[in-house]
Amino acid sequence: MESRRPEEERIYYDPYAVNFISRETMEYYNSHTAEARATLEQSERLVPGVGISCLVRARYFDDIVKASMADGLEQLVLLGAGYDSRAYRIEGLEHVRIFEVDSPATQKLKTDKIREIFGMLPGHVTYVPADLVVDDLDQRLAESGYDTSRKTLFLLEGLLMYLPPIAVDKVLAFIAHSSGKGGAMVFDYIPASVVDGTCKLKAGRNWQKGVTDAGEPFLFGVDEVALEAFLSERGFILRQRMTNRDYRMAYLHGKNEGMPVNSLLSFAYAAIR
Repeated sequence: MESRRPEEERIYYDPYAVNFISRETMEYYNSHTAEARATLEQSERLVPGVGISCLVRARYFDDIVKASMADGLEQLVLLGAGYDSRAYRIEGLEHVRIFEVDSPATQKLKTDKIREIFGMLPGHVTYVPADLVVDDLDQRLAESGYDTSRKTLFLLEGLLMYLPPIAVDKVLAFIAHSSGKGGAMVFDYIPASVVDGTCKLKAGRNWQKGVTDAGEPFLFGVDEVALEAFLSERGFILRQRMTNRDYRMAYLHGKNEGMPVNSLLSFAYAAIR
């Protein structure tokens, strides 16, 4: 929907997004416009601003990738890659070695679709099937040709909040010890109070209930006041924190000014110490 907006108005553009929506879903939304709009409005009432915040998140991650490319990026690792299309739509990334890590079932759907779109799998992307909770990420990437001596950026978009704390620590430990000089990561996070049910905002309680009902409860959160210490203890230096106020100022201008954002979703860029 965002990619269909006029170029001068859209926050984010993904020309391949439409390819990952099933024909049945498209037909439903095209023939049940009122019902579809009502569903979106209901979601917005329960968790205000989450849609816009996710669009801004994608844009911010894009900007970090582009800035990293300009600064000599050699490898890009997408953890929990899902239907991420950065490897195929960001100009210049064809010269960067990319590793997409995801569960085997999701990755099979992804690679089938990529073959359908392009006729083949691109040579600069390596697909690494792995379960981040149980598999040895170090081993899986090493087997796929990952080079720990190269400058690497790790993308964790919509990921950490769905992992149990022990898996979060395992993933961050791998990242902290597995990049050449100048390595970094960009990720998003929610407050711990959303996870443990103590969030004072109704939107936080609604959000946790919604994802739990969908079978994917939030399992990990970190509070703003603890973020820098949390990262430092795990071998990182916080370079940039983007709360809802920060990214509203950075990205919501013109016709997008004043759009509601989610007060519970923040982003961060951290360098490996």
